Amino acid sequence: MRPGGHVALRRPKTGTCSIAPNAEQANRRENAGVFPRARRHERLWRALVSLPAALVVLALGAGAALGHNDHPPVPTFPSVLLAWTLDPLPIIGVGLAAAAYLWAERRVAERHPAHPVPRHRRWLFMGGLAAILLALVSPVDTYEAVLFSVHMVQHLLLEMVAAPLIVLSAPITLALRAAGPRSRRAILAVLHSPPARWLTFPLVTWFLFAGVNWGWHFSSLYNFALENDLVHYIEHASFLVAALLFWWPAIGPDPQPWRMPHPVRLMYLFLAMPQNSFLGVALLSTERVLYLHYVTTIRTWGPTPLDDQHLGGTLMWVFGDMVFLAAMLGVVWAWMRFEDARTARLDARLDRVSRSRDG
Repeated sequence: MRPGGHVALRRPKTGTCSIAPNAEQANRRENAGVFPRARRHERLWRALVSLPAALVVLALGAGAALGHNDHPPVPTFPSVLLAWTLDPLPIIGVGLAAAAYLWAERRVAERHPAHPVPRHRRWLFMGGLAAILLALVSPVDTYEAVLFSVHMVQHLLLEMVAAPLIVLSAPITLALRAAGPRSRRAILAVLHSPPARWLTFPLVTWFLFAGVNWGWHFSSLYNFALENDLVHYIEHASFLVAALLFWWPAIGPDPQPWRMPHPVRLMYLFLAMPQNSFLGVALLSTERVLYLHYVTTIRTWGPTPLDDQHLGGTLMWVFGDMVFLAAMLGVVWAWMRFEDARTARLDARLDRVSRSRDG
């Protein structure tokens, strides 16, 4: 005992350690492989936890500094590439979704190291989130209030890019694999509940997708959304949710209450193409501006409001049909793989039966 009540700690003498030298060396070798991996996981977890908070601070600061400009400057290259609105709400939502996905992916890797989440699904999900940010906080959002064609690009990014990418990433499968037994049962109960079965019925999702598009574009709601921020958020949310529900039964690998055969999926997508084309042609063939907001918005550059509306209709028609064609080709490819796998299983079964008879 040293003066002051402190205990003097003595280093053990050589040879008095209770751990055998071989065991100590084994522990060092094991820790050399485990501790760096644990530290990497710890750093990743800390980054995931701090990401939403950092995005909140960045978004609020940027939103307060920039805000949404109803009279943006003349778009000139390259300054137009820096005309980001940085709306806090979509930034925070996308940040939370990205953090949740990465957390679930890490949890699956820990629980099932032999069967981790396929890496391409992470890129699909992050690509969908990137499309949402491109639509809602980039120069697209800056100029959508003054150009209908840019507003159409915004909606196409949400419906034809972000939604199918997120659906292809199989987020429900990831949630089921990352959840515990009780949470998994709750998720499955929701998926198979009567409201979910009704809402995800393919006929309902098809008409919901078409109704949202026609309802917003050919009613006073579209112009009202341009004048009211809250309605504008509701408009974007309705486009994204309707598109997610539409693409899910057609191309989604996730478990779902209704599983359509591949020929029915082709018909589902094929019938969606003409309604998209008719909507685009309807906007293209009008001889008057449908939305008063674009007439009253003062700008001395760019196309006239009517020409701009025709350009927006052309974008919906051409780009939308291209996406539907690509989706149908993807369904055909998936159908061929499905038939090849079924043929291989049938051949293997016949071989087993033949060997059992010969034996």
